[in-house]
Amino acid sequence: MQTLFERAASIAPLDTDALDLARTHQQELTKPAGSLGRLEDIAVHIAGVTGQPFPKLAQKAVIIMGAKVIAVDVGVATEITHPDLLSRKVAFGTANMVLEPAMTRAQMLEAIQVGMDVCDALLDQGVDLVATGDMGIGNTTASSAITAALLQTPVALVTGRGTGIDDEQLAHKIQVIEQALARHAPNPGDPLDVLMKVGGLEIAGLVGVIVAAASRRVPIVIDGFISGAAALVAVELNPLIREYLLAGHASVERGHRLILDRLGLSPLLDLKLRLGEGTGAVLAMSIIEAALHAHCEMATFEEAGVSTREEK
Repeated sequence: MQTLFERAASIAPLDTDALDLARTHQQELTKPAGSLGRLEDIAVHIAGVTGQPFPKLAQKAVIIMGAKVIAVDVGVATEITHPDLLSRKVAFGTANMVLEPAMTRAQMLEAIQVGMDVCDALLDQGVDLVATGDMGIGNTTASSAITAALLQTPVALVTGRGTGIDDEQLAHKIQVIEQALARHAPNPGDPLDVLMKVGGLEIAGLVGVIVAAASRRVPIVIDGFISGAAALVAVELNPLIREYLLAGHASVERGHRLILDRLGLSPLLDLKLRLGEGTGAVLAMSIIEAALHAHCEMATFEEAGVSTREEK
């Protein structure tokens, strides 16, 4: 079994041959050049990720990590049983980050391994498009702390209202995060140190999902703020991971947009969502599928028996 560090180190750049072939194919399709806008870019990007000039993603899956609350339980605060829930509990919730590190290094690595294992199992079954999601209590607090630490940005600029807290509660939330960061002083040059001290088990699990999918050349649609925080950690482990990501949407959480800016990702949707649970990523999957259908199924000028643009 490869370790997190071995998996992260194994990630390769996008396949340039597949990218070139996909771009050329786009120019040969019976449509004005660039008329499908970002759909064309998405199709070419997926070609580079998969190494297939004509990618046809047959099976998609959403992996939802839950902590202190599905549907992989890595750290819900109580025992939950459900036929569709994978119980891979690492701990009954994280520790109070104001008083002590959110988790031990062993717990963090175990949660990351859970994410890699769950993702690998799905990919072994033929899944070729993965989306991330989350369920958890207080995980926007952890995500804000991670974002502030890794981006070295004031907490107030990356902290939003989460489930809809009022001004007084928001001020308290900012204060709590500032206290945790001051107490533990996570190293912004060490993403795992940040994750361990002020992160969440579900975020750790999503880091594992992202690393595993990227190492196997499978595109990853990230959801909102919590998934974004996990993506930020993963990309800090290996910057090449960024090339395997698609941003499903832009959350109204302030920190999420800063994460997308840092990662250089343009969201496919902007619906003012803040639910989490993979909702934005799932909606974006249909756009990705539409892009690939157009890329793979539209006739070329030669197939349609009509003159090319150059011949007109």
